[in-house]
Order: sequence, then C-alpha cells, then structure tokens
Amino acid sequence: MCGRFVRHSSLRLIEQTFNVDVSGIQAAASYNITPTQKVLVVVGNDKHHLAELHWGLVPFWAKDIRIGNRMINARVETVAEKPSFRSAFAKRRCLVVADGFYEWKGVKGDKQPFYFSLPDGSPFGFAGLWEVWKGADAAEVYRSCAIITTAASRSVRAVHHRMPMILRPEMHADWLRPSTQNTDHLKQLLSEGLFRELVHHPVSRKVNSTRHNEPACIDPI
Repeated sequence: MCGRFVRHSSLRLIEQTFNVDVSGIQAAASYNITPTQKVLVVVGNDKHHLAELHWGLVPFWAKDIRIGNRMINARVETVAEKPSFRSAFAKRRCLVVADGFYEWKGVKGDKQPFYFSLPDGSPFGFAGLWEVWKGADAAEVYRSCAIITTAASRSVRAVHHRMPMILRPEMHADWLRPSTQNTDHLKQLLSEGLFRELVHHPVSRKVNSTRHNEPACIDPI
C-alpha cells in the first residue's frame, strides 16, 4: 500500500514535467503527506490542469465522507469491479503528483521507514482515481482521490509487498482521457507503462509522526 508520500518539486517543475496549467494553484512543499490531506493531481481531457483534492476517495453514493479514510488506495487487481472505484476507473482518472513515498519494514513497534523515489529524483505521477461527493443538501462538495497499487517490483519487495503505480510520461495523455474507457486497454496501460525500478534508503523514524514535515524527513540515515 501507499500510506505516506512526498511532494517537494516547485510548481514550475511540475508544469514542465506534466505539461499542465498550474494557474490558480498555491501549494507548499510537503515531506509527509497523510490521508485526508489535500494533494495535487493532474486532471483534464485534451488540456490538462492541476487541481487540489483530498487523499482518500469518497464514492458519490457514500452517506458519509469519513469512508474516505479507508479509501486511500485501490488495488489494480479489483479496481475495475469494486463498487467504490469502478465508476471512477472508467471515467475519472488522474495523476497524483509526487516526488517519492514511504514504506516501512520490520515488526510492529519496531518498523524502519524507507524513502522511495525515481533514480534521477524527478517528480512523477501515481496512477489515480478521483470523485466528487455532495452532501444531502448539495451545498457540501468534497473532491477526493485514491492511488492505485500493485504487487511490488523487484526494487521494492525487499521492503514491502505492494507499491503505488507510477505511470511513465508517454502514458499520461491516454490515462487521463475520459473517452478511454475500455477496461482491458486501461489495464494494459497500467501493465506496460509503469516505472518499476526505484531507489530507496532508510530515513528517520520521525516520519512516523505527522508533526514532522520538513526536508530532513527524506534525508538518508
């Protein structure tokens, strides 16, 4: 799974990396992003733009937004069938902007956190889903997202058995296009268009606490 991640690249670099409109966005770097917080995502059709959504998908049919606390990840093996995700998988896909993510290894109470990133340290997009939930009176609108995960690649499995799906840039446009709705084609994108070779190093256990959110969180120890 992916339960914490990092986004520290400037908006200018994000604009260049994703060829995306960042106007109207003011987002500070975050070195310890946790569920329910707002994250940056790329959405759109022919023209992509950057938006802020809560991490933890709330299906449009949910009675309470608290369900999002349990919906931060969607397993690729079941994303097309599960009621919570299948509509968004078919029609509302996104890229969750990140520079890296954390995973933990060890026994309960004594787990060591590790930081994972691309070998060149560049920003990337997690394959994601997004949804809009409205309250009973339609006055409350909550926009949220989830990150799709898969079985860990060789470069990750020594630490954890699952990993978030990181899409290669050449797959971005097809993934984001709402008219791309064929399930087999979408799964093929996720099968063939991923970054699988990542690098990692151990980091301070202070990332276990959400109170810590500074560049030192990703420093190797």
